Amino acid sequence: MSDYSRSLPQQSADFIPAKREQGATRLMFFIAGFATAAWAALVPFAKLNTGVNDGTLGLLLLCLGGGALVAMPLTGVLTTRFGCRAVLITSVFIFSLIMPLLAVIPDSAMLALALLGFGVGIGITDCAMNVQAIIVEKASSKPVMSGFHGFYSIGGIAGAGAMSGMMLLGLSPFSATLIIALLVLLLLLLSIRGLLNYANPAEGPAFALPRGAVLVLGAICFAVFLAEGAVLDWSAVFLTEYRALPDSAGGLGFACFAATMTLGRLTGDRIVARFGRYPVVIVGAVVAASGLALTIFVPFWIFSLIGYALIGIGCANIVPVMFS
Repeated sequence: MSDYSRSLPQQSADFIPAKREQGATRLMFFIAGFATAAWAALVPFAKLNTGVNDGTLGLLLLCLGGGALVAMPLTGVLTTRFGCRAVLITSVFIFSLIMPLLAVIPDSAMLALALLGFGVGIGITDCAMNVQAIIVEKASSKPVMSGFHGFYSIGGIAGAGAMSGMMLLGLSPFSATLIIALLVLLLLLLSIRGLLNYANPAEGPAFALPRGAVLVLGAICFAVFLAEGAVLDWSAVFLTEYRALPDSAGGLGFACFAATMTLGRLTGDRIVARFGRYPVVIVGAVVAASGLALTIFVPFWIFSLIGYALIGIGCANIVPVMFS
C-alpha cells in the first residue's frame, strides 16, 4: 500500500478504492451534469408556461440557487451520519421526481417551490459526490479528481444534446424531461454498489466560517460558479430571444460551453504541470471574459456559441486549481 493510501482514515474495513468505487463516482458526476444541463434547455419553456418577464424569471432562478445554498452546508453532516450512498440515493431521487414537473408547471409560485426542491437535490448531490470523490482519491495511487469533474462536463454535453435532440425530433419538453429523469434513475441504480456507505469522520465542527486564504479561494470559486450559473440559467433564453434561435435549439449554448469545459478538464492536469497554476488561472480568466464579451456584444448567434465555448475553456481549470 502506498503512503498516499495509508493517509486515508481507516473508518471502514470494507473500503478498497477499486474500479467499482471510481466508476460509481464518475457516474454520479455524470448524473449531476446530465440533469443540470437538461434544466438549462427547459428555461425558455418554463418562462413561456408561466408567462413571466425576464426580471421575474431571474427571481425564480434564484430559488434554485437558494435551495442549493441552503442544502450544501448540511451535506457534510448528512454524509458523516448516513454515508455517501444513502445521501446520494435520496438527493438524486428527489431531483429526478421534480425534473419533469419543471417542463409543465403553469404557475410562478409553484415553479418557485419546484426549483427550490430541485436546487436542494442538486446541491446535496454536488456536495456528497465530492465527499465521495475526495475519499476515493485519497485512497488511490494517483490523482483522479480532474477526471471526476470531467465527467460532470461530459454529462452536461450529453444532457444538453439529448434534450435539444429529442425536442428537435418533435418530443414535448415534458416527454423529453421524463426520459432524462428515467435515465438518471437507471444510472443511479448502476452506481449504487460503488457508492460508499460512510464518509470521513468529523474531525472538527460541522460548519466553520472561512478565513484568510480559504476566503480568497472561495471568492474565486464563487466568481467562476457565478459565470457557470449564468450560462446554465440564461444561455437558452438569450439565444432564443436575442439571437433568434428556435426554442428547440436553446440548449446549444450550454452544449458548447460544456464541450470546451470537458476538453479543458480532461487535459487540465497536463496543462497545469506544463505551465503552472497561476498562468492557467490568469489566462483562463482572460479567455472566459473575452468569451462573455463576444457573446453579449456581437449580435450573431454563431458568435454567441463561440463565446460560450470560450467561457467554458476559460473556466475549465480555475476551480480544479483552487481545489488543489
